[in-house]
Amino acid sequence: MEYSGGIQASLAGRYAMALFELARDEKKLEAVGASLALVRQALTESEDFRALTASPLISREAAVRAVTAAADRIGLDPITRNFLGVVAQNRRLSQLGGIIRAFNALWAQHRGETTAEVISAHPLDDAQVAALKQNLRNRMGRDVAVDLQVDPSILGGLVVKIGSQMIDGSIRTKLNTLAQAMKG
Repeated sequence: MEYSGGIQASLAGRYAMALFELARDEKKLEAVGASLALVRQALTESEDFRALTASPLISREAAVRAVTAAADRIGLDPITRNFLGVVAQNRRLSQLGGIIRAFNALWAQHRGETTAEVISAHPLDDAQVAALKQNLRNRMGRDVAVDLQVDPSILGGLVVKIGSQMIDGSIRTKLNTLAQAMKG
C-alpha cells in the first residue's frame, strides 16, 4: 500500500503510521479508529484532558498514569490504551491531535477514500455531513471521509481542504475580501 510521504515526514505522522500498521496487522482498525474518535472527543470536551496533553510540567510517570486512567474511564481498546501510554512516556501528548488526523487519513486511504478536512463555524448535524460527503464524492469521483473541526472564528460557511486543494467559503474570508475591495 502506498502512503504519502507527507504523513511519514511529520512526527505525528510517524506515530500515526506505527499505530495504523499495528492496528492493521492485529485486524483492529475499527476498534482503534473508534477509540481515537473518543480521544478526539475528550480533547474537545475536557479541559483537564486538554491541559494534560499540553502541559510540559507534568512528569512522564504522572502523564502515563493520567492517560492510562483516562483511557480506562472512556473505554479505549487495549491497543490505543497502550499507544497513549507510549506517547505519554515519550512526552509527545501535545502531538495527539495531529496523530489522530494522520491516522484517520491513513485509515481512509486504506478504505479507498480521500480525506477532507472540514472546518465549520458550528458543529454539523448528521444530515449536513451526509450532504457534504455526497457533494464531495460527486466532485472528487470517489468516496470522501471528512475530518470535522469547529472554529467559530470563521463566522459561518465552510473551509474544505482536500490534499493541496482548499475551498474557502467562510464568511470571514468573504468579509476580508470585501474589505480589501472597498479600500481600493
